[in-house]
Amino acid sequence: MAKNKTYIRKKIVSVFFICFAIFLILAVRLVYLMVFQSDYYSEQAKELHERERSIKAARGRILDANGTVIADNKTVCTISVIHNQIKDPDRIVEVLSKELDLSEDFVRKRVEKYSSIERIKSNVDKEKGDAVRAYKLDGVKVDEDYKRYYPYGELASKVLGFTGGDNQGIIGLEVKYEDYLKGQEGTILTVTDARGVEISEAGEEREEPVPGKDLYISLDINIQSYATQIAKQVMETKQAERVSILVMNPQNGEIMAMVDVPEFDLNNPYDLPEDIGGEGIAAEDLTQEKKQELLNQMWRNGCISDTYEPGSTFKIITAAAGLEGKVVTVEDRFNCPGYIMVEDRRIRCHKTTGHGSENFMEGTMNSCNPVFITVGLRLGVENYYHYFKQFGLMEKTGVDLPGEAGTIMHKMEDMKAVELATVSFGQSFQISPMQLATTASSIVNGGKRVTPHFAVASADRQKTEMERFSFPVKEHIVSEETSATMRMILEQVVENGTGKNGYVEGARVGGKTATSQTLPRGSGRYIASFLGFAPADDPQVLALAIIHNPQGVYYGGQVAAPVVRQLFENILPYLEKMDYN
Repeated sequence: MAKNKTYIRKKIVSVFFICFAIFLILAVRLVYLMVFQSDYYSEQAKELHERERSIKAARGRILDANGTVIADNKTVCTISVIHNQIKDPDRIVEVLSKELDLSEDFVRKRVEKYSSIERIKSNVDKEKGDAVRAYKLDGVKVDEDYKRYYPYGELASKVLGFTGGDNQGIIGLEVKYEDYLKGQEGTILTVTDARGVEISEAGEEREEPVPGKDLYISLDINIQSYATQIAKQVMETKQAERVSILVMNPQNGEIMAMVDVPEFDLNNPYDLPEDIGGEGIAAEDLTQEKKQELLNQMWRNGCISDTYEPGSTFKIITAAAGLEGKVVTVEDRFNCPGYIMVEDRRIRCHKTTGHGSENFMEGTMNSCNPVFITVGLRLGVENYYHYFKQFGLMEKTGVDLPGEAGTIMHKMEDMKAVELATVSFGQSFQISPMQLATTASSIVNGGKRVTPHFAVASADRQKTEMERFSFPVKEHIVSEETSATMRMILEQVVENGTGKNGYVEGARVGGKTATSQTLPRGSGRYIASFLGFAPADDPQVLALAIIHNPQGVYYGGQVAAPVVRQLFENILPYLEKMDYN
């Protein structure tokens, strides 16, 4: 019996000490939470009774080469309702549907939805937002934020791009440099009770947004405006489908203008022209799928995203390869009877009666196909392919815009004599306008392949923090000697050859014309183009004009060369005055 009593006593003592130990642990834990973790849990408790609303950050501006703002922000409002604070839902439905031009059913569904906060409409003009605020409706919140605004409308639309409802970039520079432009959102923290109703005496806490960085670009709004004007003019007079104009500095790759008309209104990027559906179909009657397809076409930048057969402008590349490979000299003589036989294929010259006897320079001035086919055949497939790659034609240019197309070229093993012959004068393969302009730049600038680009620098509004952008440069694409020879030859093309309509009084201009067919052959559709640069002895500006399917006369020398001449007549004095190089 005594033994049992002792056992029970020990058991009670053990249970007591276990309970005491548990109590002591809980007490220590309580002290720890109340003393050492009080700040943390106070903050957690506070967050349980806070409602968070975001404040949009002002997006960074985009400024041109002269510091002109070409993409800006304007203040807009977001209208929301807080269910627990609504006292007169019918009045709110009436006011918001009237002021915001929304259906009553749409507004009522959101007003009656039980949620902490329900957005009714974003990007509301500030005047409308102020009008709604003036009603002083319980449960209606009017928050100010920002909407992208483009002061020049459709100018450079396919370069700049635009933003969506969330103020994020969709296409163009807006999406390419999103990380610089977007900024950091702020928040409004409002204290609520357990039911989610704001406590008016508690006030609000704000975490201020951080504005995005400004983007400074090489595009010159004056050159862009004039190039757009010329492009629209030639598109109208020649009833062309599309006109593209590129203007860049061949020494450093900075793009001064990029035009691809027709363009679109940046402030209303989802508005299609009334007749864009074709066959008499109005834009509002299109299916959603078809509308999106047409929008994608409208937004597409043909200068970088489309490829085409460059035609005779590509003879610049064949000539440079021939000179660099030492298979031809300026004095080499050729005979053109109006055609050349390659294997069993008869390939015509554009002058069917032939150019007769001519040296290489004269052949280039005449844009003689047999001359360039001969040069290509002298190089041979392997050697020609080598220079094709050396010049960078098998890689994308790296231009700082999304959606760049790559070159479409025969595989070397599939490239026979006939294919080599057609490639030599710019047919049977495709490149983008940007690729042609970039490669031509490397041939006339002394032999360095620059990366075409718009971005120059990024900075905060006060310019206290500035980051300058740099882009890759590849040296020795061709020798200085080959580059100098090409500049001399191409100047003669403009002064005395097929490019004479590109001649500018008082200026030294080099260039090359082209007239190419669009596929399929025999469609009767042509592309007229001209690539020019100035001054011919030290190029500081290079321009490429491409007219798609001009009606009537369609030759590059008669249609495209005058476009570049007109452009140069106006911008060369401007560039000299601005010392823009």
